[in-house]
Amino acid sequence: MNSRLSNATIAKLPGAIATPRYDRGTVTPGIVHLGVGAFHRAHQAAYVDACLADGEANWGIVGVSLRSPDTRDALAPQDGLYTLAVRDSAGEQLEVIGSILSLLVAPEDPGAVLAALTDPRIRIVTLTITEKAYLRAADGTLDKAHLDIVHDLANPGSPKTAHGFLAEALARRRAAGTIPFTVLCCDNLPANGATLHRLLVEFAKLRDLRLDRQVDAGLDRQVDAGLDRQVDADLAHHIADEVAFPSSMVDRIVPATTDADRARVAGELGLKDAWPVMTEPFRQWVIEDRFPAGRPAWEKFGVTMVEDVGPFEDMKLRLLNGAHSGIAYLGLLSGHPTVDRAFADPAIRQFVDALWAEAIPTLPEGAGLDTAAYTAELAERFSNTALAHRTAQIANDGSQKLPQRIIASALECLEAGTELVHLTLVVAAWIAACAARGKTLPEGHFTDPLDAALTTLLDQQLPANETVTAVFELAGFAKDHAERQTLIELVAVHLVHLRREGPVLAFAALGIDGR
Repeated sequence: MNSRLSNATIAKLPGAIATPRYDRGTVTPGIVHLGVGAFHRAHQAAYVDACLADGEANWGIVGVSLRSPDTRDALAPQDGLYTLAVRDSAGEQLEVIGSILSLLVAPEDPGAVLAALTDPRIRIVTLTITEKAYLRAADGTLDKAHLDIVHDLANPGSPKTAHGFLAEALARRRAAGTIPFTVLCCDNLPANGATLHRLLVEFAKLRDLRLDRQVDAGLDRQVDAGLDRQVDADLAHHIADEVAFPSSMVDRIVPATTDADRARVAGELGLKDAWPVMTEPFRQWVIEDRFPAGRPAWEKFGVTMVEDVGPFEDMKLRLLNGAHSGIAYLGLLSGHPTVDRAFADPAIRQFVDALWAEAIPTLPEGAGLDTAAYTAELAERFSNTALAHRTAQIANDGSQKLPQRIIASALECLEAGTELVHLTLVVAAWIAACAARGKTLPEGHFTDPLDAALTTLLDQQLPANETVTAVFELAGFAKDHAERQTLIELVAVHLVHLRREGPVLAFAALGIDGR
């Protein structure tokens, strides 16, 4: 099969395949998305596609990859078109999404990315760049020593990071008299909009300081990438006061696409799609409604627009994402390659129920959260055998994910004097799973930004308490919290059990018999 999905071939698709219900040629860009991976294409791009079909033709997406050209290389020959495969135990439905108009690769042409970001038609910039790409130090502040941050401060016209691109684009828009775009973070960070706002203001202050020094040195004009302009040394205040950063909560399970998925989808289409996206029927998006430059009418298609996303965000991070991490690490240690198989293990299922029981009391009261209905729905989603969501995929980047998924709940339990033995097992399971790579798990089975230091530490095979203490110090878990030592001791007890007899003993110590 040689023919590719594209504008020229889309009319050949079988009638059962849903295709864009609008003229793509009339669509203009209104959104730049940083981090145009599978999740974005299963979530935000699908919502925007529905808005385009409803006649809002000025909200097309310019997709930007900050690192790899893979998505561009797959989709550019397809005119940005791709197949969204919605799967559950009853079957699969295919839909072609057309909301991505063009794709850029930042390392190849940062100038093109900046040109897109400074286009006056762009009114929203969305991000799904993963937790680690926000470049936070252990205390949550900007990692000022990170080599990419250092580079972007020295080379504002050719940035590498989201921070650098956003700051330079906002500076150029300000200089041109163009209103700032709204920045909409869609990553799994607590108070993600406020967090990104704070980090970008920190970055802009460093940038302002550097430019102030250039002015003091008599370098009061900057020539950068062909742009000759008076230095703007007050960008931090502009970003702090004039740029909107609403928080949001996103939810949809998106497993990695396999070659078998590609072959199956191609068979249904009668055309080759280099990178279809697999997902589940469920989707959710909750957004704080602060968009000074305008926004699509997302609420028509199921998006919940609210004043404060915090309660929804906490419920998702602590119940879905927290359970996902537990399933991933305990599943890996138990030999389960996918979420549905791990969740079908009676011991892991009992553990997840108990984990939810510990986490639910940490959620805000009076926010109208129906945790019983939510966890029942999660149980159904985790049991979806059609997704084959790999535990190793979820296991990636644990040092960046566990603070908001598990550590925050555990600390609140300690402060309240309530039980938390199941939450702490997740942290111990992460440490044990990291140590198992290259032994009972394949080398590089999952990755973490701290891998080099973690491997050196775990290879020492220190006693459990010393290991956990060192890991907490390395990852910055519960840094400066009064209950940190107590938390370390609770995690260490689980690690002793995991080292002796794996999850079986760890579960038995919690009264879980697996029957």
